[in-house]
Amino acid sequence: MRLLKTIVLLFLLFQLSGCVLTKVVTVPMRVGGAVVSIVPVAGNATHDVIDGAADIVDTIPI
Repeated sequence: MRLLKTIVLLFLLFQLSGCVLTKVVTVPMRVGGAVVSIVPVAGNATHDVIDGAADIVDTIPI
């Protein structure tokens, strides 16, 4: 029974790790995009591109 609980726990951690790993990558991207959006001329366009890239990284099944 203890082995089964350990296997289930490891499986759940494995499933959650992909979500956590993509968030570790995309959160700094989104923060950087928000900081860049302050630039008057090209800021919003750059923010949109970075945000789009972060959305794509979020959809990667790890």
